[in-house]
Amino acid sequence: MLPHLLLALALQTTTANEPTKQLVDPAVAANSDGIVRPAANGTEQALLPIGFSSSHAANLLQLKNGDLLCVWFAGSWEGNSGVGIVVSRLNRGSHTWTKPQLIDNHDGESYQNPVIFQSADGMVHIYHTTQGAGAGEANSKVLEVVSHDNGQHWSAPAVLFDKGGSFTRHPLLVLAPRTWLLPMTYVTSKGIGEGAETNYSAMKLTRDGGAHWEECVVTDSFARVQPTVVQIDPHRFVAWFRDRKSQWVYRSTSSDGCHWSKPEATPLPNNNASVQAFRLQNGHMVLVFNNSHDDRSGSKPIPGLRKPLSIALSEDNGATWSYVRDLETGRPGFGIEEQRPKTPGREEYSYPTVTQTSDGRIHVAFTYRRQTIKEVTLDEGWIRRGSTEGLYKGSSTK
Repeated sequence: MLPHLLLALALQTTTANEPTKQLVDPAVAANSDGIVRPAANGTEQALLPIGFSSSHAANLLQLKNGDLLCVWFAGSWEGNSGVGIVVSRLNRGSHTWTKPQLIDNHDGESYQNPVIFQSADGMVHIYHTTQGAGAGEANSKVLEVVSHDNGQHWSAPAVLFDKGGSFTRHPLLVLAPRTWLLPMTYVTSKGIGEGAETNYSAMKLTRDGGAHWEECVVTDSFARVQPTVVQIDPHRFVAWFRDRKSQWVYRSTSSDGCHWSKPEATPLPNNNASVQAFRLQNGHMVLVFNNSHDDRSGSKPIPGLRKPLSIALSEDNGATWSYVRDLETGRPGFGIEEQRPKTPGREEYSYPTVTQTSDGRIHVAFTYRRQTIKEVTLDEGWIRRGSTEGLYKGSSTK
């Protein structure tokens, strides 16, 4: 076992009324072999191989050759020096994810929130943030690395956006061969623990393959961040937002990807954590989110419990969500106190990514206790057959 994992086994948390709880479960490391196996709940699941102390903020992409890539940031801990971008691959026809490959990092810098896409020319792009270690997110900028061989080898990083506070999180939409839409957030405070009212969302739009970008600020989006965007047709776009006040998922619409309505609250709860949406091949939509929130409010961001992690299904372009099923409910008896420590093993199932592969299967990957990334494969019927322990039960139950 790696030395940092042995050290982590000693980390515990105690509350006033509960006995000491062991945060790190040795079975997680033992089972993080990347092998996709049938699970008792009817899905297929894999814990991706552990190569670093902590892992967070995954995104999935199926390449044109059929391989599935998963990209995230990994290192000692979010915000620390040397935290870098890693990639794992599920080769087409394989049932085993590869050991994560470190493709970009730099001492003194902390890399975060990679976004991956493949352009029409076959080039694979990753956009990710960078900030000075301990400097805070208001100093972040966005870098780009590219691959010409389906992610086997990667270029040195180049600065894409140097405006302070620039932050990526969710997938870029390729609208046409050289027309791309990139959801963005601007963090004007030091980090996620302050300044909810000053953080806002924007869309970056290019019509020449990234040579030039137009910035479109989302109207009245303060405290509504990390937009995840779905295109319904050439003149209809929908975005959902994380709520820095930990109350609701917010929704906005656009006819051109640049001019957006004021985000409005939906019935879906939010815990001040990332959500992600995807439009399926049959036109239905799925959205993965933590089905919990915090009723407190104020200008200071509030962290909510990052479980359960649920997937919702919509048959009307995201206007309503008929079915909700839990992907991960977590450990019984572990709550917000076990989520607070900044250490691998804490109680957290968050920052989901969702896609559908060419065979029609739905793939979800998410942060698993900050120790690794968990990947779950399912179909639409699985969502319909289940239920949730979370706050929102689905409109079909009313």
